[in-house]
Amino acid sequence: MAHAAITHVHGHDHGHDDNTRTTLGFWIYLMSDCLIFATLFATFGVLANATAGGPGAKQLFELPYVLGETLLLLASSVTFGMAMLGLHAQRRAQVIVWLAITFAFGAGFVGMEVNEFAKLIADGAGPHTSAYLSAYFTLVGTHGLHVTAGLLWIAIMMHQTWKFGLTGAIRRRLACLSLFWHFLDLVWICVFTFVYLRGML
Repeated sequence: MAHAAITHVHGHDHGHDDNTRTTLGFWIYLMSDCLIFATLFATFGVLANATAGGPGAKQLFELPYVLGETLLLLASSVTFGMAMLGLHAQRRAQVIVWLAITFAFGAGFVGMEVNEFAKLIADGAGPHTSAYLSAYFTLVGTHGLHVTAGLLWIAIMMHQTWKFGLTGAIRRRLACLSLFWHFLDLVWICVFTFVYLRGML
């Protein structure tokens, strides 16, 4: 009986160590992502006026359209929060439904961004046009790729939650995904402010 108790304690400690390592590792990843985006923001700031005589933000962007993108991503952050509330309440169906809604909002955001890129390129304002547009496409495109990766992760977690339930591993993965998704929301607010709003001034 004492042996069983010791085994249980060691098993619990091992699970706790795994959780700690996973969380720590994911925070390290987010910090590395912060460095990537900080570099891209700095590059964009340096090249913000390097339009080579071409169009700038005022001529290129439609603020209401970008505001629509922003509202979609902000809404997806709220719905992900609802999924996490369902996770804490141990309601698997609720988690899956809110993740599906989050996926729809995120997909809408990516679709609008792709449409914006296609329109700019069709109008002759592609990344090759000027250093400013190269920096713009790189910064915004990198964020869009991150959101796309997040959508793939959400789809995988919906499947795993449906198949395996709210196990400890699933809960840990959803917690990491929540950090990632809210991080992307924060980065986009910086993009919206620094790239679009500042460019319109």
